[in-house]
Amino acid sequence: MEQQLQPVSSEQALRFEKELLPHADALYNFAMHLTGYKEDDSSDLVQDAYFKALRFMEKYEAGTNPKAWLFTILKNAFINEYRKKVRQPTQVDYEEIVNFHQEEDGTSYSSYLDLREEMFENMMGDEVTTAMQDLPSEFRHVILLCDIEGFTYEEIANIIDIPIGTVRSRLHRARNLLKEKLKSYAETVGYHKDKK
Repeated sequence: MEQQLQPVSSEQALRFEKELLPHADALYNFAMHLTGYKEDDSSDLVQDAYFKALRFMEKYEAGTNPKAWLFTILKNAFINEYRKKVRQPTQVDYEEIVNFHQEEDGTSYSSYLDLREEMFENMMGDEVTTAMQDLPSEFRHVILLCDIEGFTYEEIANIIDIPIGTVRSRLHRARNLLKEKLKSYAETVGYHKDKK
């Protein structure tokens, strides 16, 4: 079913362009984290979020945080898409089945690499990114929104739809997990905690 875009006023179009479009890169980065670094899915998600933002421009309140509003729309679009996929039966391409059975020992699957692994192979030494990816998603999302995107606790609570206290505790745990994961790396590059 094709979505219909209601006409927007010139004032709304100008606000959309000036206040919302500049956040496209941050929105895409968040989409990448949500989709597990699937570029096509992330692009589709960002496009869907912007379409919905434009469609509901009359609900956007001037003076509020446009980035937080967009992140909330994106997160909700991701959840809705996930729910749709869960309800659909798994579809398998006929060629995949034929190719699988024609393989002598199934080695094509043994060489399969997750997209995230490929990305990290090309980023030799990026231990911080790897450590972030290894965090459970509920901790990764909170630390990404706070420490990378700069959202307040209240904004994060609204985006993820959890209480502020949960944001604080998840952020605390996420930072401690990262600290543990990066401790040995920090020591190998010469950082040593002062012993007092």
